[in-house]
Amino acid sequence: MKEESIVPYRYIAILASVGIALFLIFDFLIPSLKPFADYPLYVVLLLGGGPLIFMLLRKMIHLEFSSDLLAGISIATSVVLEQYLAGSLVVLMLSGGQALETYAIGTASKVLEKLAKRAPTTAHRKKEDTLETIPVEQINIGDTLVIFPHEICPVDGEVAEGRGVMDESYLTGEPFFLSKAPGSGVISGSINGDEALTIRANKRAIDSRYAKIMEVMRESEQKRPRMRRLADQLGAWYTPLAVLIALIAWVATGEAIRFLAVLVIATPCPLLIAIPVAIIGSISLSARCGILIKNPVVLEQLDQCKTIIFDKTGTLTYGKPVLTDQIVFDSRDPKEILQMAASIEHYSKHPLSSAIVEKAQEEKLSLLDVKHVSEPKGEGLRGRIDGTEIILTSRKQLDRLGLKDKLSLLPKGIGLECIVLINGQLAAYYRFHDMPREEGSSFIGHLSSNHNIERILLVSGDREEEVKYMADTMGIKEVYASQSPEEKVAIVEKERAKAKTAYLGDGINDAPALVVSTVGIAFGQNSDVTAEAAGAVVMDNSLRTVDEFLHISRRMRVIALQSALGGIFLSLAGMIIAAFGYLPPVAGAIAQEVIDVIVILNALRTAWRPKHFIDMP
Repeated sequence: MKEESIVPYRYIAILASVGIALFLIFDFLIPSLKPFADYPLYVVLLLGGGPLIFMLLRKMIHLEFSSDLLAGISIATSVVLEQYLAGSLVVLMLSGGQALETYAIGTASKVLEKLAKRAPTTAHRKKEDTLETIPVEQINIGDTLVIFPHEICPVDGEVAEGRGVMDESYLTGEPFFLSKAPGSGVISGSINGDEALTIRANKRAIDSRYAKIMEVMRESEQKRPRMRRLADQLGAWYTPLAVLIALIAWVATGEAIRFLAVLVIATPCPLLIAIPVAIIGSISLSARCGILIKNPVVLEQLDQCKTIIFDKTGTLTYGKPVLTDQIVFDSRDPKEILQMAASIEHYSKHPLSSAIVEKAQEEKLSLLDVKHVSEPKGEGLRGRIDGTEIILTSRKQLDRLGLKDKLSLLPKGIGLECIVLINGQLAAYYRFHDMPREEGSSFIGHLSSNHNIERILLVSGDREEEVKYMADTMGIKEVYASQSPEEKVAIVEKERAKAKTAYLGDGINDAPALVVSTVGIAFGQNSDVTAEAAGAVVMDNSLRTVDEFLHISRRMRVIALQSALGGIFLSLAGMIIAAFGYLPPVAGAIAQEVIDVIVILNALRTAWRPKHFIDMP
């Protein structure tokens, strides 16, 4: 049974807020009700403090000594001392913190909700000359389905009729719109382009790719690592030490008042207040830097990560094909060939067309008048310019066109490619790449020296040649290509078992891996599913912002430790003074408030942005 079901933290936090507000109103604003000012606090301590103490007793039975346990003792002590406001404040701090953590941990279920909402619920089945709309659960293998323009494909299958493009980037990691023609495979969850396609289902909806991703997501939710919060780590030794000092003072003197006095000043406000304030300040600073914090735990954990895993497409690259290489086999000027190719590609929806047109625009080449443009199924694009026939096709088509002997002239390499034929003769070879981010190599290069990252991995669903090219460009040695969402999860789990691991990705296919990593960082706003799965979202698609996030995490942890340990040291000094009888409970409560103010002011420094905040070259 989940803790939230046993102790409804959010409702206790609301109750405590209302009770404290009523106390302040009765005590300061309505004199006639001042005698009843403590009554709302009685309710808070009874209905809110009672369940919290019960939960903390359960932890104590299991020998779990955290800062929360000392807070429970403080609640009980405040009742004995009739310090009802102090006790209610502790109830508010404790329940509020737990409610926020419970909410953050539960975000994985929201990912499933997002996936479920995005999944199509109906399909258009074609029988003879009629179309019927049916629930996706009724789709059978072999059914003929029509995918309307811009619809999401409901099942895996292959194109039976029609030609067009589909966006599979969320699922496969490939950055381009992929051309579809009869015989082409389609996967569930991909988005159709401008043309209707008729497909033949080869899997049921429950067995299709999108359903499998949801299944992996459910499994990943169960594997999400439960992080030990910084306050708990410190509270594990502070709590028993404080109780021990209080007991020794009581036993040695026989005065129960000293036990109470020690616990009053031992109330773990440096842990309950300083660390949350430092986190809130860092969340505010992160927002100003373009980073949305979904789970505050990532701020505590990121600086401790020793392994960082990158997805390729859209994370280390811009997610857009660019014409990078032009090899000319014709006597014509390369710009003339590019101008003719771009003039014809202007009429195509092929995923590389825009790259060729943009290259021509970059070269300031005007488009020519094209006649008889056609794109026969699977044969490439062709047209005529002033009587000259231009064909843009693939390597595989050269044999069919009687140019098999020209294959030896083509380079064997990586990236997407296009062959240009002029009047039936090999004229040019174009190669395309998804370009690496300008700041990528410098960012990768400084992780080990400046952020104590020991291992850097590139894990992608893309083809091996493309992934290795990117890894070489960025200086990454460990590479995993053609990885499915399930395989990505397995890699992350394996690395997380060795050390705390951060994962950066941007697509739906990255969501499960983001969930199971120590720190999941969604890169950009390409997918709301990915944003829900991650602990943080870098909104502006910049690795420089990721570097800022690394520094925010480190600075938050340093200042939080300064505040918490400094406050604990002052509290320990106060406990010793109280144990010797020189600090009665009331004076101890005042002293604790002074410590709290000092600690809070120091913790607030996390919201300030230093002048020099990025150290990457």
